[in-house]
Amino acid sequence: MAKKSLTTEEKILEAAKKVFHSKGFEGARMQEIADEAGINKALLHYYYRTKENLFNAVFKAAFSEIFAKLFMTIDSNEPLEEKIKNLINEYIGFLQKNSYIPGFILAELNQNPEKIIEIFNSAPVSPSRLFVRLKESMNDKILEKTNVRELFINILSLCIFPIVARPMLQHVFNFSNDQYDHFIETRKKELPEFIMNAIRKK
Repeated sequence: MAKKSLTTEEKILEAAKKVFHSKGFEGARMQEIADEAGINKALLHYYYRTKENLFNAVFKAAFSEIFAKLFMTIDSNEPLEEKIKNLINEYIGFLQKNSYIPGFILAELNQNPEKIIEIFNSAPVSPSRLFVRLKESMNDKILEKTNVRELFINILSLCIFPIVARPMLQHVFNFSNDQYDHFIETRKKELPEFIMNAIRKK
C-alpha cells in the first residue's frame, strides 16, 4: 500500500519538531524549518506567521498525544504496578523525543504562565483527570497510606529531571551520548520498582 503523502501543514509540523528538537526554541529559525519542510519561507509564514505560533501548534499536538496515552495507561485494567511502569515508559519516551519542551515550559512558567495553562487546557485529557484516575486506581490493601497528589508529582519529577539536566549529568558522570542513553533506558526499568517500594506496605 502506498504511503499517504503529507499535506503542506503536516510537513511543516514534522519539520518544526525536528528543528525544535535539535536546536531548541530559541535556536530554531523559520528559514531552517522552511528548508527542512521543502517549502519557501513565505509559505511557512502564510501558515503560521511567527515562530511562536508554529511552536504552539507543535507543543499542543505533542501534549495532546502524550496526555491521551497517559490517560489510556492509567485507565487500563492492569495492576497499579504495571500502570506506573507504563506511565513512566510513556512519559520518559515522550521527553526523549521532545527534549526541547521542558526548557520551554520552565521559561514560559516564569514569563507567561497563562500560555502554558491555555495549552494544557486545550489537551483532550487534562493533567487533573490523570491525577484523579491514578487516585482511583490505588489499592489500600497493598499500599501505604499515600498522598496520591505527591505520588503523581514525584513520578513526573523523577522522569523529567534527568532529561532537563542532561548536560549537567553528562559532565558530572562523564557520560558519552551512548552512556547517557543507556542510563535513561536503565532508569525506565528501575524507577517503577523504586516508586512501588516507596508505597508498598512494609
